[in-house]
Amino acid sequence: MPKMKTHSGAKKRFTLTGTGKVKRKHAFKSHILTKKSTKAKRALTHDCIVDKTDLPRVKAMLTIGK
Repeated sequence: MPKMKTHSGAKKRFTLTGTGKVKRKHAFKSHILTKKSTKAKRALTHDCIVDKTDLPRVKAMLTIGK
């Protein structure tokens, strides 16, 4: 059986932490920022961890074992 290919979009968007969790960026931070408050924009700056319900799908796209 051939090797599994990593999803190209997923490898650009997610990074794996040392403990096996998956980090992601917040959405809504790329454009149309004039109508968002400074506080909201600052809150979207920090990375966060992928939710446990989405983790199996993300790990499958990154071809990471369970």
